[in-house]
Amino acid sequence: MAVPLLADTLQPVELADGVEIHLRVAGPAVRSLAWLVDMLIFVAILVALFLGLMALGPSLGDKTVQGILMLCMFVLSWFYNVFFEMTGMAATPGQRMMKLKVSSVSGAPVRLPQSIIRNLLRVIDFMPGCYLFGLICCLFTQRFQRLGDLVADTVVVYAEPEVSKAAVVRVNVEPEAPTITLSRAEQAALMQFLERAPQWSDARKTELSDLLEPLTGMTGLAGLTRTCAMGVWLQKGGQG
Repeated sequence: MAVPLLADTLQPVELADGVEIHLRVAGPAVRSLAWLVDMLIFVAILVALFLGLMALGPSLGDKTVQGILMLCMFVLSWFYNVFFEMTGMAATPGQRMMKLKVSSVSGAPVRLPQSIIRNLLRVIDFMPGCYLFGLICCLFTQRFQRLGDLVADTVVVYAEPEVSKAAVVRVNVEPEAPTITLSRAEQAALMQFLERAPQWSDARKTELSDLLEPLTGMTGLAGLTRTCAMGVWLQKGGQG
């Protein structure tokens, strides 16, 4: 069954500590343009190598020239992408032109083993020709990942995220005093929860507020609401 794709390519990723980040993933169209640019560069490099080796042919011999050319084709075919993905830009020239880069699904920089795996599997993604299998994988995965990306846990994203103004967070609850006197540490923890809550998913916020059931007397959405209400009360100087 196909995974439903969102109209917006901004994909949420929840990290281990509950903080949610967003990656703007690149679709098949822009990735195909990047691949086409890289293919043109690849061919240009091979033509330049061929012309250079042909000029040295009389001194090197035809078999030596052929061997060097085949070796260069092998290295470029398997390590062209790996080399550029390991640079600070984490992108090939074609991807840079399209303002893309390769990263881990977690948003962290791609590591060498990941880059090697995703590029070795290009052989399968290319089958039966022109990356047909890779295109099908992209269309049926939420983050437009081909097989190499799925196995390596990588994703192609836009390198320059959209600039947006920071949202003003408003908590629509009435201040409510805690039922017991809180220590300084407990007050600080409650206010920190209120400040960091906008970064977490709803499930994570509810999970953490459920731990405060001895204080709030509630769980679920009601407990989360009461936790926020007490945090707002503290922010307004209810206790000091």
